[in-house]
Amino acid sequence: MSSLDESATTKDEWRRKLLLQRRDVDETTRSVEAGALQEAVLGWLEQHPVRTVAAYVPVGGEPGSPDLLEALRAAGLRVLLPVVNRREPLEWADYTGPDSLRPAGYSLLEPAGQLLGAAAIGEAEALLVPALAVDRRGVRLGRGAGYYDRSLPMASPEAPRIAVVRDEEFVAELPGEPHDVRMTGVLTPRRGVVSLPV
Repeated sequence: MSSLDESATTKDEWRRKLLLQRRDVDETTRSVEAGALQEAVLGWLEQHPVRTVAAYVPVGGEPGSPDLLEALRAAGLRVLLPVVNRREPLEWADYTGPDSLRPAGYSLLEPAGQLLGAAAIGEAEALLVPALAVDRRGVRLGRGAGYYDRSLPMASPEAPRIAVVRDEEFVAELPGEPHDVRMTGVLTPRRGVVSLPV
C-alpha cells in the first residue's frame, strides 16, 4: 500500500493532495515509471486473450506515456481512446498512431478519426482507466468531472477495469459513493497489475 499521508477525508482534499504530489515528480522518475507500466501491461496481456483495449493518452502528471499506445498497437491490439463530449458519457475512436491525435479541451490529446459513439466502450475486452488514486476495495478517484462515472457502466461487465496509478496512489481507503464503478484491478510501476476483490 501507499506511503502517502492518507488523512484526507473528502474527495476534494484527496484530489488536492494527489495533484500536488504528482506535480513534484521529476521527469526521470516519470520516464522510469512509464517504462515499468508498459512492461507490466504487455506482460499481463500475454496471459489474457484480449483483442481490443480501451486506454487513454496520459497528460500532465498522469502515469504512463503515449509510447504504451504504440506498444499495444504493435502487439496487434485494437486501441480505443476517449473523446470528451460535453457532460455526456465519453465517445470513443480508434487510435491509429501518434499522427492521429489532436489537441482537445482540458489539455487532452484525442483521436481525430471517426467517432464510434459512447457504446463503443462495450467492445473493449480490457480497460486501462486513468485515476488519481484507487483503494484496495476498487474505489477509484478521478478528477471530478464524472466522464468515466457516466461511461464505465456501458463497458462489458466481463472486461477487467484496471486503474493506472503511481505506487503511492494505491491506498488503503478512499471516500466512495454507491454510484462509483469499482475497479477490478490496479496497475502500478512496481506492483504491475494487481487484481482487486470487487
